[in-house]
Amino acid sequence: MKNIVHISQMSFGTIVLGLMAIVGILFLSGCEKESLDIQENFPFEVKVMPVPKDIAIGETAEIRIAIISNGDYAENTYYLRYFQNDGQGILRYFDHKPYLPNDLYPLAQKEFRLYYTSESFVAQNFDVWIADSFGNEKQLSFQFNNKKLGPIIIGPVR
Repeated sequence: MKNIVHISQMSFGTIVLGLMAIVGILFLSGCEKESLDIQENFPFEVKVMPVPKDIAIGETAEIRIAIISNGDYAENTYYLRYFQNDGQGILRYFDHKPYLPNDLYPLAQKEFRLYYTSESFVAQNFDVWIADSFGNEKQLSFQFNNKKLGPIIIGPVR
């Protein structure tokens, strides 16, 4: 009777060992690539808070922007550039120097504020492009109509 129990224990142990060997072979054969595919390119969206429709010459409008990424890759950096299509104005980040059209500027944060100051009596239109280090790019268009402040008197009234 001891032999039968010993043989059945040995058979069960052999079956378990064989199953573990098969699972191990299947697991190792699934890793044929020498390197793993790691996603580094995360598309992003840009959210903009509402901005005024009308702006007077010399007036500054605040533009709040947030970059929302589907993932977080530490080495991904974001850049900004802009182009003034119509009218004249100054675009800047906080108290930095005004941005020059078509120059690329690195963004330090994913949430930031831009300030646009009108220098024109006519409607103004400009585009802002936000790009990441992988070539993904989003375009934002802004248009401000001229806010009429009343009659402009250019000389003494008689």
